[in-house]
Amino acid sequence: MTRRNFERVMEGMREAIAFAQGEDVPGLRVHIPTEIDVRAIRGKLGQTQAEFAERHGFSLGAVRDWEQGRRVPDQAARAFLKVIANAPGVVEHILKTG
Repeated sequence: MTRRNFERVMEGMREAIAFAQGEDVPGLRVHIPTEIDVRAIRGKLGQTQAEFAERHGFSLGAVRDWEQGRRVPDQAARAFLKVIANAPGVVEHILKTG
């Protein structure tokens, strides 16, 4: 690895740490999906619609509407759903501890 590549990797690590600590990192972009499969996320967790809604703070009606295509989760809900899909244990732990 060249010195330049090493420095680039280190800069990326510093930015990642700053972002994780809540600091604003200029130029850092997040990806929020335009579409998300709520039914697949819930199915992966083995939860009923009611369980999924209750455990994650959604209304049962919203979960039903999302899954049946009557409504689309807004940007904040899609971001949260992506976190649930990728780190469900962490989400549940955080929500349980308040």
